[in-house]
Amino acid sequence: MKGMLQWMGIGVAAACAASAGLFGATSMYFSSHQGTACTSCHEMAQFVTGAHDSAHRNLKCEDCHQESPRTKLRHVRAHLTGQIPEMIRMRDTDVFQMTESCRGCHQHEYAAWKAGPHSATYRQIFADPQENSRRPPADDCLRCHGMHFDGAIRDLVQPQDVRGPWRIVRRDLADAPTMPCSSCHWIHRDGTPQSKPASRISVAASPFSDSLGFYDRREQMHFAAAGLSIPQVYERETAVRMSPDQRQAICYQCHAPRLPDALTPAAARGWGAQAGSGDDRTPMGVHEGLSCFACHNGHNENARASCKSCHQKTSECRLDVESMDTSYARASSRHNIHWVTCVDCHAKGVPQPKSPSSGRRAAAD
Repeated sequence: MKGMLQWMGIGVAAACAASAGLFGATSMYFSSHQGTACTSCHEMAQFVTGAHDSAHRNLKCEDCHQESPRTKLRHVRAHLTGQIPEMIRMRDTDVFQMTESCRGCHQHEYAAWKAGPHSATYRQIFADPQENSRRPPADDCLRCHGMHFDGAIRDLVQPQDVRGPWRIVRRDLADAPTMPCSSCHWIHRDGTPQSKPASRISVAASPFSDSLGFYDRREQMHFAAAGLSIPQVYERETAVRMSPDQRQAICYQCHAPRLPDALTPAAARGWGAQAGSGDDRTPMGVHEGLSCFACHNGHNENARASCKSCHQKTSECRLDVESMDTSYARASSRHNIHWVTCVDCHAKGVPQPKSPSSGRRAAAD
């Protein structure tokens, strides 16, 4: 009986300590200006400072980060037990919760992302029978599809083979996005709050958002788009003209070309990374030199409506530019928008433009 009372006393003391810590943490935060009291915990100082120098400086910490009692108790427990890491990292579940917070201010961008392929879930990517039967799930897949996942591929999907059937081990992540907002956006990066311009945006304005930054899974940190390189891509031995748009550096982190395989004639001749190899989408042919963002919105890859930005409703061939088979996915597409050339359609020679005097085509195929 005496031992039971002692254990009860310990339990009550622990509960009181937790409640006091929870109340203290909450009071300390709300008694300060936008979380500056959080800097009293040394591991939080750089993040609070970064937030106050970023485009989100007018927001409070809880506008983006969950402040549930469970989260606060977890932080209090870490301090009471002395288990404080030198560098704190958000858990994968914290990242997904924060993604939902982004929708509060960025409704249009969130809707575009949600409707596009970059919102693909762990179930869609890692339990896809068609893809897994060709290539088993591997840790390297997480570099782009699961940058924030806490664990290895074996902790996410079983089995790692081409036979299946495959199941998602972390059921809580089955319908979570593999590429959340923070995959390409560095929320705490230095920058100024965006505001609606009083007049038309100048071409001399900043070429990309201050928040653009790729999250590297291995380094567990963001790298600004301006500091990333755009690869030189080749078509056989010929260098492809590359767009100088630095925003593309983010795209190339996942949509990267490959060097020719060893012991192949291409490798023996010293050809560089080949356009169209790996998951590369570098434009060639009639669209060589265009930026990815000339056609693609960063949040939604649907580029069909962008054709009208440069083309008439119908082309010189009387084809509707928005209904042409421009698919990248099908090798049979005659108008693969990334690599289509004039001779793909005009095997007998490119026709001359319409004669200004007659209004008729001067030459035919």
